[in-house]
Amino acid sequence: MSQDSQHSTETILNAALSTLPSSHLTHLIHSISAVFHRHLRRLAAVLSSQTLFSLSLRHLQSLSLHHKSLLIARHLLSHLALLNNHFTRRRTVSHAPPPTHYTKLRDLDAVLLLLLLCEIHHHDREFLHAPSSRWRLILRDYVSDSILKLSGFGGCSNGEILVQFVESVGRCWNLVNVMGFGEGKEMGETAASAAAVVALPSVEVGGGGECVICKEEMEKGREVCELPCGHLFHWVCILRWLKKRNTCPCCRRRLPTDDVRREIERLLEDLARIGGGGGSGGGL
Repeated sequence: MSQDSQHSTETILNAALSTLPSSHLTHLIHSISAVFHRHLRRLAAVLSSQTLFSLSLRHLQSLSLHHKSLLIARHLLSHLALLNNHFTRRRTVSHAPPPTHYTKLRDLDAVLLLLLLCEIHHHDREFLHAPSSRWRLILRDYVSDSILKLSGFGGCSNGEILVQFVESVGRCWNLVNVMGFGEGKEMGETAASAAAVVALPSVEVGGGGECVICKEEMEKGREVCELPCGHLFHWVCILRWLKKRNTCPCCRRRLPTDDVRREIERLLEDLARIGGGGGSGGGL
């Protein structure tokens, strides 16, 4: 199931990326490259300093499985938000909040170290049996090629950057699912995020129509709320609705939410829609 999840996610991303014009794709690659450079710089700093490595490892070991999976989920969400932001800006003005950024270097260092540990364990099952005092040197040697590319020797091509990005998203979503993050929650409705609701535009009704929530007419010239999908509602009606649900009452298209797993699923749904798949991220 986990491999199917990773491959399905990579298929969705590749299909969406194939719709981008070359100019937009180049801009996206530059943004992804900047993120990769920042992450490699942090990883190089952690692996170059025994003190920083020990602090990061101690912090990571102090976290529960849930909090480790939450770190990976937020890391994945920041990648998907970066990607979706490029598609959104290409199509129209975004009603969604900007991509997630880390506010604490400690969290970034911890998730980068955790992902590296997962990767090297996947390739070398005996790694974790080595004395922990040798972990930093083993990990530093393992990532030396990436650090050399960061310094300018043998740099990645645009195609390699995209492949690494897509594979990184696939691996993170696979880990989130394997670790069971968010799967124990009730599958009821979740509220739209406050940032998304505040960003919704007010438009003037041109030719009347009915608000499907209250079933009353929207008078011509009245200011109403427009959701990202284009459907219109009375402000009072839609605000009450979005306090409990993050979906459009008409088409069920999702709005951003503060629930990390459901936000990941929403962004994957949007990407599937862009790529022509029309599938649901929740079923991956």
